[in-house]
Amino acid sequence: MTPNTTTSCPPITDEQWPAEIEDMKAGFAGALNVYRTMAHHPALLKAWAPLRQHIVKDSALGAVRSELVILRSAHRMGSAYEWAHHVNRARALGIPDARIEAMRGAPDGEDGLIARAVDALFDGSHLPSILERAISAAMGRQAVFDLMATVGFYCILGYILMTYDTPLDETVAREIANHQL
Repeated sequence: MTPNTTTSCPPITDEQWPAEIEDMKAGFAGALNVYRTMAHHPALLKAWAPLRQHIVKDSALGAVRSELVILRSAHRMGSAYEWAHHVNRARALGIPDARIEAMRGAPDGEDGLIARAVDALFDGSHLPSILERAISAAMGRQAVFDLMATVGFYCILGYILMTYDTPLDETVAREIANHQL
């Protein structure tokens, strides 16, 4: 990994990795620049791990819906890092490029419901009752909570990424360069 020298808070290198979170370096925390940046605050990164596990792995939304929520959130925030990472993750799940790209606009069907929900959270800081009922009917009440938590989770990551101009991870940058939308 090449550190970003244009930011006051570049991703931490292996040599600089904090001893108190040494056990996290081999897992998710050492794998991505966003978490290497967050490693400047070891206590936050340790506290982050259980919520990350739920949002990323155990969400009631399921993998595909979660990726669509994240893509819409990345688009709304203007987080190029999150957008690129989750284009790759969405592709790995078999989501076609046209469906991914549609999350920047006004998609139809359930994808449109997801986009409207994310937009409502960004624009009004809540889900209007008619939208909450529609999501609950389509996906379940727990998915409503996980949708809101996912948006909040990725907003925080976006704040970190954009505040510190965290560089895109090399593997993701190569994939996006070789296979653009």
